[in-house]
Amino acid sequence: MPEISRFFGIVIQMYFDEHGPAHFHASYAGKWARIIVHPVGLLSGDLPPRVLALTVEWAKIHEAELLENWQRLRSNLPALPISPLE
Repeated sequence: MPEISRFFGIVIQMYFDEHGPAHFHASYAGKWARIIVHPVGLLSGDLPPRVLALTVEWAKIHEAELLENWQRLRSNLPALPISPLE
């Protein structure tokens, strides 16, 4: 699964062959979540509240880039890196 960003120990990845609404995976310290891109929100998982808040904040900032990567991966193109949250 391509890693598209990493910040504060949070790893953001997208699968190339997933179905359903555009989403990404976030993992942190053995916990994970699936986050829908538009509107940004939790699909499933169990991230600590602060980590989830940082992930959602990052996703809102980069929503257009996340949607572009979703389309790229669905078209068998490589995902592009997205800037981390600073």
